[in-house]
Amino acid sequence: MSGAAAEKPGRRWQVFGLPQLAVLVLALAANAAVSPGFFDLTVHDGRLFGSVVDILNRGAPTVLLGLGMALVIATRGIDLSVGSVMAIAGAAAAWAATHGLPWSAGLALALGAGLACGLWNGLLVAVLGIQPIVATLVLMVAGRGVAQLITGGRVLTFEEPHLLWLGGGAIAGLPVAAVAALAATAIALLVVRRSALGLFIEAIGVNPRASRLSGLPSGAVLVSVYLASGLLAAIAGVIAAADIRAADANNAGLWLELDAILAVVLGGGSLYGGRFSLSLTLVGALALQTVKTCILRAGFPPEFNLIVMAAVVAVVLCVQSPAAGEAAVRLAARLGART
Repeated sequence: MSGAAAEKPGRRWQVFGLPQLAVLVLALAANAAVSPGFFDLTVHDGRLFGSVVDILNRGAPTVLLGLGMALVIATRGIDLSVGSVMAIAGAAAAWAATHGLPWSAGLALALGAGLACGLWNGLLVAVLGIQPIVATLVLMVAGRGVAQLITGGRVLTFEEPHLLWLGGGAIAGLPVAAVAALAATAIALLVVRRSALGLFIEAIGVNPRASRLSGLPSGAVLVSVYLASGLLAAIAGVIAAADIRAADANNAGLWLELDAILAVVLGGGSLYGGRFSLSLTLVGALALQTVKTCILRAGFPPEFNLIVMAAVVAVVLCVQSPAAGEAAVRLAARLGART
């Protein structure tokens, strides 16, 4: 089934979407248990405030990164550079603001930097045939250095009001970051539904060689998914920088690669390629942020989040492994024989 078909509502979506929604509901219930008034909402100056709104706001960068990561993983790739791309984009926007350039120029520089990073990764993978984990690891390491060169090795603060609105403004009562994440999800869903791109992505993920032999534009599709990943990471980087009114090349997007990957696998995406769901990636990212919030509200140190995320990724890898699949088939056959 194509990515476009997988996003359509129906029986298949309900079957595969139920576990993700159950995790989100359980995480919300856990927050309510440890923090009375968790679901309370208030309105000040036309903007909603509350813990649920905070989850949408804080989870927005993970949603954006997860959307791009879902497309890359569906082609049997991985993008370890998204955190560094966030740092580069935030540094570019802050540099433009501190040098008196218009906010639109700073935003264009940031998004252009994200597209350039995505193009670099895509060419390494599609043209030079470098393994995605190696190709993106190069930018993951070098990108931090590039961001530090842009900021001069310091935290670069700025007060450009239009950029700050991206981090602290509101649209229809919701934070701009949350609206941007939801809008990006909707646009991505339209693209995979209304074009053959979703089918091409899944075909490449299922069998890259057969896709090339059948005449699919494999190289162009691979470059396009890395371009999308870079652009979405750049948007997340600008939002993150605007939120703290500064570009921190050392910490911006740090470890968010793991968050993005975990959002994809929580959303039912296969790390072996060929299966993805953008809508469930959104649910997975919000579930992840909700779990993080619960951990902090329960009094655990923030470092505990990394242990939980690493454990979940390890469990999902084991579940999705071919050996686990074969064991499940054998077990089902035995149970069927007994009945």
